[in-house]
Amino acid sequence: METMENLRKEEELIDIFYNLTSIPSPSLHEEKVVDWVRDYCKKEGLDFETDSYNNVIIKLPATDSSKPLMALSSHMDVVGDDSPVTPILDGDFIHANNRTLGGDDKFGMSSALKLLKDIKNSDIKHGGLEVVFTRDEENDMSGIHNFDFNKLNSKYVIVCDADEFGVLQVSGASYCNGHVEISCKGGHSGIEIADKTKPNAAKLMAELCNNIPQGVYYEDETGVVTSINLGGIKAGDIKVTNVLNPYAEATYSIRSADLSKENELIAKIQNIIADFNKKYDGIAKAVGTFKQKMPAFEKSNDTYIPEVFERTAKKLGVKYEINSFHAGAETHIYCQHKNAKGETFIPFLMGLADLYNMHSADEKIDYKSFLKGYKLLKAFFFEFNK
Repeated sequence: METMENLRKEEELIDIFYNLTSIPSPSLHEEKVVDWVRDYCKKEGLDFETDSYNNVIIKLPATDSSKPLMALSSHMDVVGDDSPVTPILDGDFIHANNRTLGGDDKFGMSSALKLLKDIKNSDIKHGGLEVVFTRDEENDMSGIHNFDFNKLNSKYVIVCDADEFGVLQVSGASYCNGHVEISCKGGHSGIEIADKTKPNAAKLMAELCNNIPQGVYYEDETGVVTSINLGGIKAGDIKVTNVLNPYAEATYSIRSADLSKENELIAKIQNIIADFNKKYDGIAKAVGTFKQKMPAFEKSNDTYIPEVFERTAKKLGVKYEINSFHAGAETHIYCQHKNAKGETFIPFLMGLADLYNMHSADEKIDYKSFLKGYKLLKAFFFEFNK
């Protein structure tokens, strides 16, 4: 029976992962992880630095300047507190007893550190490798928002933060907050119940929400592209029934990997609200406001990385998938910025392991998929530099 101690001796990748996950690093408290990575880089002769926000940048110089640069990016923080973490091997899985393991995103960090060492000690001719480890991704993404992008020369950025082995995600949804409110005169539910100029805002909101789309709005071959979800409705006091409610509000979230579809959906909702206001002119008024919380990670026309990924996966016999994801990641921020050369970053989200029950006390990683994921990443880097 395989033990954690034996596995760590056999597989350096697992040993790095064990060391990193053993260090608690809740958002904005990543200092001990930074220190561990600094010591690792010093031992392996790797160029380590931090920016003004204490994000980590590690650079492996090119051995062939004619080849393109690549950047790998992962985040150092985890969901959880600063209580001790003890990674445990249980069959094919590594987990931590009764707390979040921190596989998200320390499997990405481990893979990047192992690749830096392996490439440095190989004779491969490459265009250079830049590695970024950010802070506070889980809480507010303040690490990537405060990152000094001028420290990178790479155009292509592989964000190693997807939770499924063999996946390359080429676009991701934005996150837009919507707020709809209705105001009217209101009144007494007994004396004024027959007054048609005094409707109940709660009833009107139910009517309006029934006309606003819910769920998947648009999808294509990559999956769900644009969706809308009703977050909640608020009107009156649940304990009070003798009032014709004068005010009601509802919240929505819109996610879209295509800005044009997001704008199309918002325009449709505003038209629905406009029709409502015509119907209840002089009696009630509805207003809808929408504010983008996170920009979309839109699909790039540059297909080089997906082509390299597909060739690599096929050579290794890996079952792969190239798709879109309906959530947010640091890819969304990278694609809004430029590198030191003035080139807009082209990011992708790559899955290097099967991670289950993420962000929970039951979080676990399939270590065999993790080992395969590292082989895929290493082969991908070699293929990229052919």
